Amino acid sequence: RHRCCHRPTKIYDDGVQPSHKTEYLESYPGYGNICPPESCKPKPGIPEDLGRMDGITIFKSDYLPYEIVERPFRPQEEYRPKSGTIDLGTIYQRDYSPHKVGPVTLARPRERKHTSDAKLDTIPTYRDAYRLWKGERTESCKVEHAYKPPTERFGNPSTFQDDYIPRQPNPPQSCKPCETKLSEGPFDANTIHRIAYIVHEMEPLFVRPREEYKPSDQPFEDLTTHQRDFKGIPGEQAKSCKPESRKLGSDDPFKGITEFQDRYQPYLVTAPKFYKPREYVPPTDKMDLKSSNRLDYIKHKVAPRAPIKPAPGIKSTAPFQGKTTTKEAYQPWSICPPGLIKKESEIQKSTGKFSNLTTFRSHYIPHQANPPQSFKPVQPLGTAVPFKDETLYRTEYTPKKQEVCPACHPDALGYVYVHTDAQGHKFYRQVSPECSESNCSPVPEEVPAVS
Repeated sequence: RHRCCHRPTKIYDDGVQPSHKTEYLESYPGYGNICPPESCKPKPGIPEDLGRMDGITIFKSDYLPYEIVERPFRPQEEYRPKSGTIDLGTIYQRDYSPHKVGPVTLARPRERKHTSDAKLDTIPTYRDAYRLWKGERTESCKVEHAYKPPTERFGNPSTFQDDYIPRQPNPPQSCKPCETKLSEGPFDANTIHRIAYIVHEMEPLFVRPREEYKPSDQPFEDLTTHQRDFKGIPGEQAKSCKPESRKLGSDDPFKGITEFQDRYQPYLVTAPKFYKPREYVPPTDKMDLKSSNRLDYIKHKVAPRAPIKPAPGIKSTAPFQGKTTTKEAYQPWSICPPGLIKKESEIQKSTGKFSNLTTFRSHYIPHQANPPQSFKPVQPLGTAVPFKDETLYRTEYTPKKQEVCPACHPDALGYVYVHTDAQGHKFYRQVSPECSESNCSPVPEEVPAVS
């Protein structure tokens, strides 16, 4: 960024008056007196009665019933078994040749643990090198100030006392109905549902007659597809690939001296001293059962405690006044029953018999399905010709002559040492044989040695 050197550069104060306008007010000025758009939200209010509701919907007025035609029945095709035999031989069984697998030799030696019950009487490095230092305790730098409560009274008002303005409460309007009187006549138990309900006669339920069972005259075929098509081919049992468990090592006893026998010598251990418990001798003196409480306790005569139960009072013979605040203030109101919202149905019910033919059954046209062509060979035959395992790599591969590094024997291969670079690589130059003047290179090429 470019900074002008003639202007003063300060960190906090630039000398410019603060502007409380936003970038939006500075870049986008106002265009005349344009009113804000009106809100599409409906105003709260009680909807007016627009008239009687017509019970006919768009579905009832526009729906046209279709003529129902019975769906044709599709007969099931007869099963016909295929002819021929199944060849259960696989390419894996034909081309696989088993190999003998030997046991894997373990490269990791056995773990040997040298344990001993002898006492280790050596001094560790930490105990020998570590020395205790007498550390002095540092004094606290904290300055203690004793708390002194103020003697004057706190007289500053709070934010709530400054900003709070008392307002007169507006109680909500009571929804309690006005005073009404109960009817003096007997209770009429007739409802609008009992008066307006029309009893319809129920039609008898249609019951489909049960078909009589007729047993088949043909014999039962209990031969399954698996039993008919599968033919077990005798084969050799698969050989286990698990290697034979061989014991590693020899059963001969170890003849020699180990490091444990050489370095650790047995110590003389004395048997622990056994203490015989003393025989119990019961005391001959009589036991004194007098305690400090029995000797020093003095009995006092204490009067029984007075009961807390109140004395029986005198019952009043005046009649009971059952008036309460709820009975005097609350009066029952007469409730007018609301009118029936449900209207009588204007569409008459159908009286004919229901036909179970759907639109799909009436418009469906059956098509003959063409099964896909099978690419499976008719009868694969195994050839007796041996398998040719030759590949293009084996037939066309020509072995290359392996080059010898000149650093192995530089004198024998015709190379002379030239120099060694800063990184330690040695360079050799090939000694050119005697050649003619026409076919001879003046300077032979330098060859680096493989390090």
